[in-house]
Amino acid sequence: MLAMPLHLEARHDLTPNEIDAIEDRFYEHNRHATGRHDGQRLGFVIRDDAGQIVGAAAGYTWAGISELKQMWVDKAYRGRGYARDLLEAFVEEARRRGVGRIWVASYDFQAPGMYEKAGFKRMAEFEGWPEGHVNVILCKTL
Repeated sequence: MLAMPLHLEARHDLTPNEIDAIEDRFYEHNRHATGRHDGQRLGFVIRDDAGQIVGAAAGYTWAGISELKQMWVDKAYRGRGYARDLLEAFVEEARRRGVGRIWVASYDFQAPGMYEKAGFKRMAEFEGWPEGHVNVILCKTL
């Protein structure tokens, strides 16, 4: 059987469903490579009285580790401890799932200090990422 030629195309607008499908393929590869089949999404939201999401923490647990991929609180609700509440809930659920380490990336203009106050340690810093700023990688051992 002859192989059909493949075509490379620019797609700078992948949908969330397409990105999820790619993530699923990564997970399948990682499962096969490690024999670990315990991957689960992990997330919490905070809603206002109208039911709108005003804060969220999202990531995953897998193979005894966890990544906090997104942490966000609407500007109008910052400074009230909601990010801390989200982070504490995320860490406790990860701990309940048997996670030993959680990692997160945070730019210097975001919240690396908040993570450090919560017991995360700086593991790496990427200067000029973007130019004039630092991308900080932090890890917490549970």
